[in-house]
Amino acid sequence: QVQLQESGPGLVKPSQTLSLTCTVSGASVTSLDYYWSWLRQPPGKGMEWVGAIRTSGSTYYNPDLKNRTSIARDSTKNQFTLQLNSVTPEDTAEYYCARETVLAITTKRATARWGQGTQVTVSS
Repeated sequence: QVQLQESGPGLVKPSQTLSLTCTVSGASVTSLDYYWSWLRQPPGKGMEWVGAIRTSGSTYYNPDLKNRTSIARDSTKNQFTLQLNSVTPEDTAEYYCARETVLAITTKRATARWGQGTQVTVSS
């Protein structure tokens, strides 16, 4: 079955770059038509869509984060990545990667596949 797994440092200092990787198994990030997405949930707040890379290679970003966000993929490793620059403590959240058929969805649907999430704390 399709599985997604987030990985990356759990602690990032303010002003630095947050880098996360999502490793996909059971499916190819270059096959069919999906949005390979990143989402996050800050403590005590709702889920926020961060951005996505479509199977075609097109990228889409949350307008509020667009200037600081970059999503890419490595088809040889069947991974896609998130970079968030100039982080602040407000970027502290549980970060999720997901495979979706619809852009910017923030609720987990039965047809979607999500990773288990990884906690990232921004602190000096």
